[in-house]
Amino acid sequence: MSTLNSPIILALDTDELETAIQWIEATAGSVDVYKVGLEFFLKHGAAGLRELRNTSNFELFLDLKLHDIPNTVAGAVRSVRDLQPRFLTLHAAGGAAMIKAAAEAGPTISITAVTVLTSLNQAELSTMGIALTPLDFAVSLADNAVASGARSIVCSPMEVAAIRSAVGSGVKIITPGVRPADSELGDQSRTMTPREAIVAGADFLVIGRPITSYYARSPQAMRERSQQILESLS
Repeated sequence: MSTLNSPIILALDTDELETAIQWIEATAGSVDVYKVGLEFFLKHGAAGLRELRNTSNFELFLDLKLHDIPNTVAGAVRSVRDLQPRFLTLHAAGGAAMIKAAAEAGPTISITAVTVLTSLNQAELSTMGIALTPLDFAVSLADNAVASGARSIVCSPMEVAAIRSAVGSGVKIITPGVRPADSELGDQSRTMTPREAIVAGADFLVIGRPITSYYARSPQAMRERSQQILESLS
């Protein structure tokens, strides 16, 4: 795997191929990893990802959040191995056997366990019948996922420090839900600034609209915005 210089993972949250290509072209100097999720993948599939990679030599965060019985998840991992994702997400709540099966099916992929979605808060968890706080639930899920073979964890910035303490330094922690001080919260409930999340112990930050929204002004504005956030981390 290549060495990654930027902790920013840009979320390509669009179903338009040309838009995704434009965002990659605008930020290639300050972003090494791009996140492709269900919105894009379900429309364009593997062919669409290959077209994106023709644009730039980048690392792929394939955000499919797999969650099924172990055999099915293992098959899904095998089906995307040739796309060579750096990170591939599954739900930590799928349990130890599912995570182990995924890790065995993708030994060269950093199987990435998603703990508690950043759109969820205490009230939502209670409604779902989960008595734990988001923090305690996330730490428990992360602990189990790493013990089962996950090499990366996704959590909100509010849980980064506790999860880092629980899983140690060898596991990559990736956090969405970061918002520069001048950005709106959107649909995120538990947020920090990018700098705060890095200080707390995050390795990578998934950032979307606080950067991609600038493309409406100009590609140069988006380029400058991504560079501005990157510089704020040092």
